[in-house]
Amino acid sequence: MASSHSSSPVPQSNSSDAFFKKEMDTTKRFRPVQSLPDVCPKEPTGNVGDPNNLCDSPSLVLDQHRWTIYHSKVNLPAALNDPRLAKRESDFFTKTWGVDFVDTEVTPSFYLPQITKEHFALYQQEITPREKVHERCKNICTPKDTFDRTLLHTHDKSRTDLEQVPKIFMKPDFALEDSLTFNAVLPWSHFSTAGGKGNRDAASSKLLQEKLSHYLDIVEVNIAHQISLRSEAFFHAMTSQHELQDYLRKTSQAVKLLREKISKIDKVMCEGSLRVLRLSLTRNNCIKAYNKLKLMATVHQTQPTVQLLLSTSEFVGALDLIATTQEVLQQELQGIHSFRHLGSQLCELEKLIDKMMIAEFSTYARNDLNRPLEDDCQILEEERLVSLVFGLLKQRKLNFYEIYGDEMIITAKNIIKQCVVNTVSQIEEIDTEVVVKLADQMRMMNFPQWFDLLKNIFSKFTIFLKRIKATLNTIRSVVFLVLDKNQKTRDLEDTLQKNSAKDSPVDTEVAYLTHEGMFISDAFSEGDLLPVAADTTSQRNTSPNSEPCSSDSVSEPECTTDSSSSKEQTSSSVTPGGVEMMISDDMKLTDLELVRLANNIQELLYNASDICHDRSVKFLMARAKDGFLEKLNSNEFVALSRLMEGFILDTEQICGRKSMSLRGALQSQANRFVNRFHEERKTKLSLLLDNERWKQAEVPAEFQDLVDSVSDGRISLPEKKPAATEERKPAEFLIVEGQKYATVGTVLLLIRIILEYCQCVDNIPSITTDMLTRLSDLLKYFNSRSCQLVLGAGALQVVGLKTITTKNLALSSRCLQLIVHYIPIIRAHFEARLQPKQFSMLRHFDHITKDYHDHIAEISAKLVAIMDSLFDKLLSKYEVKAPVPSACFRNICKQMAKMHEAIYDLLPEEQTQMLFLRINASYKLHLKRQLAHLNVVNDGGPLNGLVTSDVAFYTGNLQALKGLNNLDLNMAEIWEQKR
Repeated sequence: MASSHSSSPVPQSNSSDAFFKKEMDTTKRFRPVQSLPDVCPKEPTGNVGDPNNLCDSPSLVLDQHRWTIYHSKVNLPAALNDPRLAKRESDFFTKTWGVDFVDTEVTPSFYLPQITKEHFALYQQEITPREKVHERCKNICTPKDTFDRTLLHTHDKSRTDLEQVPKIFMKPDFALEDSLTFNAVLPWSHFSTAGGKGNRDAASSKLLQEKLSHYLDIVEVNIAHQISLRSEAFFHAMTSQHELQDYLRKTSQAVKLLREKISKIDKVMCEGSLRVLRLSLTRNNCIKAYNKLKLMATVHQTQPTVQLLLSTSEFVGALDLIATTQEVLQQELQGIHSFRHLGSQLCELEKLIDKMMIAEFSTYARNDLNRPLEDDCQILEEERLVSLVFGLLKQRKLNFYEIYGDEMIITAKNIIKQCVVNTVSQIEEIDTEVVVKLADQMRMMNFPQWFDLLKNIFSKFTIFLKRIKATLNTIRSVVFLVLDKNQKTRDLEDTLQKNSAKDSPVDTEVAYLTHEGMFISDAFSEGDLLPVAADTTSQRNTSPNSEPCSSDSVSEPECTTDSSSSKEQTSSSVTPGGVEMMISDDMKLTDLELVRLANNIQELLYNASDICHDRSVKFLMARAKDGFLEKLNSNEFVALSRLMEGFILDTEQICGRKSMSLRGALQSQANRFVNRFHEERKTKLSLLLDNERWKQAEVPAEFQDLVDSVSDGRISLPEKKPAATEERKPAEFLIVEGQKYATVGTVLLLIRIILEYCQCVDNIPSITTDMLTRLSDLLKYFNSRSCQLVLGAGALQVVGLKTITTKNLALSSRCLQLIVHYIPIIRAHFEARLQPKQFSMLRHFDHITKDYHDHIAEISAKLVAIMDSLFDKLLSKYEVKAPVPSACFRNICKQMAKMHEAIYDLLPEEQTQMLFLRINASYKLHLKRQLAHLNVVNDGGPLNGLVTSDVAFYTGNLQALKGLNNLDLNMAEIWEQKR
């Protein structure tokens, strides 16, 4: 029983109390059971190391007159036995716990928690190590020598008595609500379940009651014995209590004396100083209240000032004033009853300003875009525009550029309409009363009138785009100014943070006044810095344009608004137009939003170019409904194409991006023009070929000039010369780079057509590929058609020629040679105007060149075949006999002379010589075959002499022809070589 942890005889916190103190939930609505602390210094109670042990127990000094649970003194047997009942009752429960035990239902207490085994878990964890230490110490320590043997004997006797009590009552989990435990303690066999039973059951019940009463007496005796063993500790505690009361009485007297001394010191030394401090604080509070009233007066003038600023369209100033006032209301004037509605009124006023700025910007856009396009001024009221843009950015109205875009569309429509109206009104041939619709009136114009109208529209659109670009550049410059200001502000904040991190904090003495709730150091600092505080605080009292609020103000700057009160630091910036603006820091726009807005504004300029191009396309399509554009001649379409190309380049230079709508419309019209252009010239060429008689034509001087211009490196149609120079006679041949070309009239016109194709490519570069394809088709058509007419003898039926002569064939060959001469020049011309990826199209010229060379070779072969058939016919009847020369050879020489006469003036000398060499080879082949047939050999006989004389006659006649005198005929090949 005696241990180091629980040896004190004073009532202590038992294990249950310790559990409630540690595990009790503070949210429950009951007070924990507190143990009385031990006042005996010799035997401390509880855990010595627990500092909360005394704080959780009632104080003997403070709680000595207050009733606690420890004042209750009840005898345990008296609490268990009801004196109102007889000692022996038949029923065990009513005897022990009262009459109402069975019938009364006890409700659970609201102040006691439901205890489970889990509540003891923490206690068991804490007490187990202590118990082990205690057991270890108990085994080590020897029994005291002063131990009373009698007491030990008595203790053994008590233990023996307790052993009579059944072990089931000593179990820690003893509970009568357990059915097994209940049946073991009170077996039902001892109770009578029905009346009238024998005396045996009654005796058994009484015997059970006696036995339980005996057990109770044994337990009571042991409890009384344990209490008697600790009686000495009770007397010791009472003695210690008297000593403690005397000590507390002396301590109270000492505290009273100390308080009296402190009160005297307070009156003599502190009251005056503290009164000075209080008066200083009061003075500062009065100054603050005065400045606050002036600030309230200034805020009261906000709405009239805003109205005044709005009357002069100072939207930025009005918004800054509203923002400043809102921040003052939220920070320095928060809770002022008279201003409870001012915040909402300012919000409504701010919304009104938003609507006014949108309407003002819409009006500005309308006035800027609809003013006369002849004005030199590029930007309309730049200061007003910059102010509006700053205000819209401040209010985060980032879609204001869409208003400008809508106005651009409307203005573009009006520009075309007004130009058409002005042009129609100046044309007398158009009766506006008969033709009501504007589109119909426009379609009644001829090409020069409509061309001038289109030129006027393009010039108006060019000025229109330049004006839009100037305005949008001004808006973008404002956006970039705000963006630059944001970046500078961030850099400045970073610099200040770095500097502040390096600065040492200022040490201040702090003393707290409990009655005022302020720091004493505040009084000194505010008193020393009063002028500065008055200056910085009173500067918030008025708006930028308001008057001083009262005549008794402390100083002039007190009635000016300090921008720092609303945390708006402004900086001056100059727009590209020279307009100086104050940029405030309260524009809460991120860099991403500003960059996106700048990109949208730039995109709006691109949209303006697209709008102008789209309206121009609609204007063109309206005029092209009746096929007007397809009926234009080459010069007119080239002029139109150049005008449209010029306008496209101007818009690309202004806006910086290509617009494809007008270019696409031009390409579409160009394709139609190319088709019509090609069909006209192909039809013309077809008619010329069908009427061509293939006779040499005279070459007019203009065609010679055309060829000469190409020789100079310019593939273009020459300008018409004055009439005086056109009296030159036509030439017989066409001179091309020193060579004479005999040609027909169709080829002369074909050369002019080819040059027209080339010039059209120069005038309209976008149709280069189409023109190349069409020109290739035209050259192929001429080659195939001329082959049909000459080599195929189609001219006999088409034109009515009697026969295709050698002269016709030679002339056709020379015409083909002239076209072949110009194909490389044409190829180079197109190659210079094609993209590198389009060079593969040049293969068409290679194929055409090959086809022309093949055609020329076929004509040469045809000429040789004509003479070959003649040789075959004449030499097959040749006989070697006198006279010499024979009639056959004379006839052959005659035909050769005719052939030479027909082709000599048409073909160059080199080609003539090559042609006659081939004819001579055919002649020798037929002569050799005939001599072999006649068995004439080169033996020097008479027949050989006759043949030699005929051959000499043939050779002399052939070499006598012009240009053939040096021709190597090699007539020895007519004889069979001897093996």
